[in-house]
Amino acid sequence: MSSKHMSLKVIRRDVLLGASALAGALSVVTRGAFAVTSKVHDVSINSFEFVPQHIVVKVGDTIRWTNEDIAPHTATAMEGSWDTGEVVKGETRSVVVAEGMEASYFCAFHPHMTGTIELA
Repeated sequence: MSSKHMSLKVIRRDVLLGASALAGALSVVTRGAFAVTSKVHDVSINSFEFVPQHIVVKVGDTIRWTNEDIAPHTATAMEGSWDTGEVVKGETRSVVVAEGMEASYFCAFHPHMTGTIELA
């Protein structure tokens, strides 16, 4: 067998092994992508209230606050562990839900405005 012929066999074998490995890896990645689904939960800020005031979420979900009021607002954890920062009229701010995330929040500008997050 010539060295050229042997070298072609090695290249074909390497290509086939590489393709097989890639297919297996893509299969694992694809299954993983469908196993974990995150959701976006919308909370509007309207008439100095969080609507809805109580939401049920899972770790990895996103909570998105949209300010529909003229006044600026925040969504701030009661103990300060997370904060959207100032959200002005028409603006949206988001927070990704983390394990052990503080559940009660309020508006730093209007402390009577409160909301709760429940981890499912």
